[in-house]
Amino acid sequence: MVDDKLLDEILKEICNALMNSDVNIKYVMELRKTVSAQIRKHMDKDDENVAHNLKKIILQIVVDELTKMLGSENAPYEFVRGKPNVVMFVGLQGSGKTTTCTKFAYQYMKRGWRVGLVCADTFRAGAFEQLKTNAAKIKCPFFGHKNEADPVLIAAEGVEFFREKNYEIIIVDTSGRHKQEQSLFDEMLQVEETVKPDTAIFVMDGSIG
Repeated sequence: MVDDKLLDEILKEICNALMNSDVNIKYVMELRKTVSAQIRKHMDKDDENVAHNLKKIILQIVVDELTKMLGSENAPYEFVRGKPNVVMFVGLQGSGKTTTCTKFAYQYMKRGWRVGLVCADTFRAGAFEQLKTNAAKIKCPFFGHKNEADPVLIAAEGVEFFREKNYEIIIVDTSGRHKQEQSLFDEMLQVEETVKPDTAIFVMDGSIG
């Protein structure tokens, strides 16, 4: 049989690790309850393998439950070959959005897709240069206006530019947002209404908990 005390110690260790990583205590308690119930089902079988591999079994159940917790019934957008698929990247300032745009573009380019990058970030200093440099490194076509202040106009022109050239994935990089700048949120909605993206990707820093 599995030692109840050992089981509680392992669960406590896992829960403490999750809470130290800023996981909401409500979800940690739900997770503990679910994992404990599943382990006790194994314990009822009186299987010696359970006792010997308890930590491994618990970790696998935790991974499975976290996957369920973070899952969604919404299916991700599926890109269609031979037609323009517009992707709008949004996120907080300093979250690595522009870098992620480049990595995203590179991954699809390696699979043979025709990808174009549009810089619609006119708020952050150096945004134009950064995306242009990144695009050059991965040899991805780039569209932007260094001296144009209207991101909506740039986004519209950029998307149309790549549509006319039959590009399959058009990535629109937008300005980072923060709650002190309501105008940036209004601007984001205007860009969305104008380019009508097929999907939007939210980029955030995974270390914020």
